[in-house]
Amino acid sequence: MKTRRGAPLWTTRATRFAGMPSAQARIGLVLFLVFLAACLSAIASPGPRPSIDGGAASTSVASDGPPPGQTDLLLYETIVAGVRSGSPYYTVAAETQRIGHYPLKPFFAVRLPTLAVVEATLPSILVNLLLLALCVGTVLAWVARLRPETAGVVPLGTAGLLVVAGLYVNLDSSLVVFHEVWAGPLIALSLALRRPGHWLPAVAFGLSAMLIRETALLYVAIMAVFAWLEGERRETLGWLGAIGVFAVVLAAHAHAVSLVSGPLDRVSQGWTGLEGFGFYVRLATISSGLDILPQWLASLILGTALFGWLAWRDAVATRALVVFAAYAALISLFARSDNFYWALMTTPVLLVGLVFAVDGLRDMIAAASDTRRITVTRVIR
Repeated sequence: MKTRRGAPLWTTRATRFAGMPSAQARIGLVLFLVFLAACLSAIASPGPRPSIDGGAASTSVASDGPPPGQTDLLLYETIVAGVRSGSPYYTVAAETQRIGHYPLKPFFAVRLPTLAVVEATLPSILVNLLLLALCVGTVLAWVARLRPETAGVVPLGTAGLLVVAGLYVNLDSSLVVFHEVWAGPLIALSLALRRPGHWLPAVAFGLSAMLIRETALLYVAIMAVFAWLEGERRETLGWLGAIGVFAVVLAAHAHAVSLVSGPLDRVSQGWTGLEGFGFYVRLATISSGLDILPQWLASLILGTALFGWLAWRDAVATRALVVFAAYAALISLFARSDNFYWALMTTPVLLVGLVFAVDGLRDMIAAASDTRRITVTRVIR
């Protein structure tokens, strides 16, 4: 038996949990509490820290540790400066990574040249303005996307502020050389712009994200699968076409890296960190505005935000939730302890789920506490 539906509070439509059977609602509440407990495992996670080494050397010649003060930030800044001075990207990248004791093998240990070349070509102030414009565009796109879904100025304004909080790290101009700082908002913008029959801008921004950071392929692949499942043939071909373009670029990149690497160059130690779900939660909280809160509180808020995405009855929410889950699994299983910036691929809009968690929790609690009984009266005539 379904339960009564209450009028929406912050949303214009009922959530997935409105009117659900009380038994299912009670199970749902238990699962939600278990999920929050899993999020609290971030407290025990050591968080980001340097890896044991920068990659295994092909011989014992290069077995010493990295130079003092060497960081990924310094690596990317040095590469951009080298390209700006007129040197070819792959020559600069290979030499800089050797000096910093970074691996050159396999080929994806070297980033695609897109971001470094663009930043080396443009004045620094223009690069910072472009990143700011991307972040502002992401906020505006999501406010426009959420306007029909929110009941009034307060929830809509809250949603906008939550996107800003998700872009907390992206707005730091000192991190402009990090690839995820750009790819994350591009993915968020792609999600906001995608609508049935209106997918070309979403594909374009998804492709842009892949050309900056290879791990955006996961997002594009998920979007292609959803388009195929929904029978959107043209959209499916659009996403697959973007993957095809990326594959060609990646093959050219692999060839270029092979020309500047040699048998004595370091080989990556691999991506089998197995840091666990708590590590993902820890990274997601420190990569957003939740960083200012105690870890236990930030973890609970993040878990509630993910619950909100589940509560929102909309196609974009389903896509977003699968994307978040996929990147959470990727980071939990494969990210090393120093790959803290991977979480930036999901944080720009993750906290928006809090807007829908208000109605979602209300509906689930109301359904779970519904004690109505059906009384059957037999009338004998």
